[in-house]
Amino acid sequence: MTLRRAVIIWFVLLLLAVTVFLASLATGSVTLSVAQLLRVCFGDEDSVAAQIVHTLRIPRAVAGFACGALLSVAGALLQILLRNPLADPYVLGVSGGAASFALGAMMLSLPTLYINLCAFAGALAAIMILLFATRRTWLQGASHVASSRLLLTGVVLATGWGALIILLMTLAPERALRGMVFWLVGDLSSAGHGWFALIVLAGVLVVSLSVATQLNVLLRGEATAYALGVAVVPLRRRIYWLASLATAAAVSTAGSVGFIGLVVPHGVRLLLGNDQRLLLPAAALAGGALTMMADLVARTVVAPVQLPLGAITALLGVPVFLWLLASERR
Repeated sequence: MTLRRAVIIWFVLLLLAVTVFLASLATGSVTLSVAQLLRVCFGDEDSVAAQIVHTLRIPRAVAGFACGALLSVAGALLQILLRNPLADPYVLGVSGGAASFALGAMMLSLPTLYINLCAFAGALAAIMILLFATRRTWLQGASHVASSRLLLTGVVLATGWGALIILLMTLAPERALRGMVFWLVGDLSSAGHGWFALIVLAGVLVVSLSVATQLNVLLRGEATAYALGVAVVPLRRRIYWLASLATAAAVSTAGSVGFIGLVVPHGVRLLLGNDQRLLLPAAALAGGALTMMADLVARTVVAPVQLPLGAITALLGVPVFLWLLASERR
């Protein structure tokens, strides 16, 4: 993969993301013309259109882009950490912890801000529990042993979180069930704090790109990484923390949006290869664009009714993933 081709792919993905972003600002229950959108963007702040764009659509589009980008980068990192191409951001139970705390806040009828804070706290709690349960695993000499134990522990913890979620939904009042279901499958209708996720995305990208060369060496095998001076155990921990924090920020903003963290890294890998210096920025752009596109479909296809974002990403993701697998075999 040449740098020139990588830059072209980055530019196309950036153009796609900007196009979908502008479409998200113009399209909805109230459709804005190009002239109205330009007036809103260049100083008209008193009209109804400006209120709609600044209060509702820009925060939602920013949150959608940031969440999709975070999930894509987290999926790419976890596929390296676990040496498993089917790994996704939810495989270690981070989303289960976030969901349990968020649903508990919904049962108490707390405001949206506190629900998001509880979700982030739950994700951090899930991260710490997994770290404590696998504290010896990080020192394993064979990466496949460490990866298998980490994956197995994460699956068991995710099952436990799932049981707690079922109990919470069973005990929840009926007035809270609809919001709970939408949150569990992903929803951006109340995502008013997407800037936090965008800041986390910037931090995750900076740190992950700073170790991208080491990740490339690690992909060639642990023995090669040790021979070339890579500190494998600290690098594993850093990957885990980066992927977990990215997932925590995404889930606390938009709930559990499925398939983005699994499908996008595969698609980008087919285009750019496995060089993490090229793959991670492209995964962020592609994941953000795809999530904004899915949210645009979710809120316009049967407007004014809004569909769950996670259902749309799954419907889009299944055929795309099957096509990617077929293309990879060819």
